[in-house]
Amino acid sequence: MGKVQELSVVLKDNKVVYSPGEFVTGEVRVKLSAHLNFKALKVNCIGSCGVTNKANDTAWQMEEQYFSSTLVVAEKGSLAAGEYTYPFQFLLPATAPTSFEGLFGKISYRVKAALETARFSKDYKTEKVFYILNLLNLNDVSDIEQPNVVSMTKKFSYLIVKSGVVALTVSTNLKGYTSGQIIQLTTAIQNKSGKDMGTVVASLIQKVTYKSKRLIYDLRTIAEVEGSGVKSWKHAEWKEQIIVPALPQSSLHGCNLIQIDYFIQVSIRSPEILVSLPIYIGNIAVNSPPLTPSRQSQAVQPTVIPTAPPAEDIGATGYQPMDNIILPTKSHSQQQTLSPHTYSQASGFESNTREQLPGPMLCISTGATVPYYADGPVVADLSENPLILPPEYSSWAYPYDPPPTYEESCSSANSSMSAGQ
Repeated sequence: MGKVQELSVVLKDNKVVYSPGEFVTGEVRVKLSAHLNFKALKVNCIGSCGVTNKANDTAWQMEEQYFSSTLVVAEKGSLAAGEYTYPFQFLLPATAPTSFEGLFGKISYRVKAALETARFSKDYKTEKVFYILNLLNLNDVSDIEQPNVVSMTKKFSYLIVKSGVVALTVSTNLKGYTSGQIIQLTTAIQNKSGKDMGTVVASLIQKVTYKSKRLIYDLRTIAEVEGSGVKSWKHAEWKEQIIVPALPQSSLHGCNLIQIDYFIQVSIRSPEILVSLPIYIGNIAVNSPPLTPSRQSQAVQPTVIPTAPPAEDIGATGYQPMDNIILPTKSHSQQQTLSPHTYSQASGFESNTREQLPGPMLCISTGATVPYYADGPVVADLSENPLILPPEYSSWAYPYDPPPTYEESCSSANSSMSAGQ
């Protein structure tokens, strides 16, 4: 190793996550095995963002810098063999965005130390990475506590000469969530046609937009749940829950090159129909009073006003209004993450919407991100989800092994309970 046996940056209390406006405090440690002449020992604290057009590349096409401060902690001189420490302190700007790392770019922060020696001699360098969490308070978002509702009606043809109408209404109990909270999803479907519908699929989607020389979109399916199809001339209601895993927050305030958005996507495969509900993922949960009974009823039982099918179709089939049926769930990508108790409440929405599940404070996020700190309990141990690249790169890719069915999950849970007894 030569004369310099150690050159390292140590942050105070081994802290790795900071907030904007905080001080980054630490020291540079130097250990020498012999006498060393040097020109300067410099410490630099830097924060920047880089974006590229090629996945996992660091040859940035676009860059922006948030701050860069340098201290000279030791000037020209000589050091005898031994150990030395040099303290430093940097003030982080209040506008620094949250750390992030994705396929096409990242926001990174680090403290660098450089021991500069005489001309033509070797310089010694080291660095320490840290993270910034610029909290997104969901209470600052307008109408965040209101139910999120979207509707779509589609007319389609089948059997060449026949036509029908499908009305789809999707709602969530809130417009914003934090890691560990449960998205309560309600889907009302009216199939006013003589054709059975295909399965209905609901997904939690993460969309990361990178602003390079061209816009690049990285889409990821964070969670997915599939419900059964709806028979002809039936009105069905499907209630499900999606737990929010550890995720980077919506938006990256202060960053102009990377944008993060989330939405719930509900689709029917036959006939083809799709709706999307934008939602926010934040760090500080909605702290509003509980929904009143009237508002709560409105949130989970949306009114559906579909367009009536053609008069001749109604007359030909003798259609009569049908009572609502409960649509069963076929599969859920979070089957192994949620407990049987959680699933038992899915149809009635009896669980507390603000309740969070236990988990570590510092965990590995789901999606394109670095280790991520969340304010409050989170769920971290989720299986990795497939990456969905933009259309010009590839098509949708799902796991080879499908998630277990409800019956398999319940049988497994019952077996475990019997073994424990």
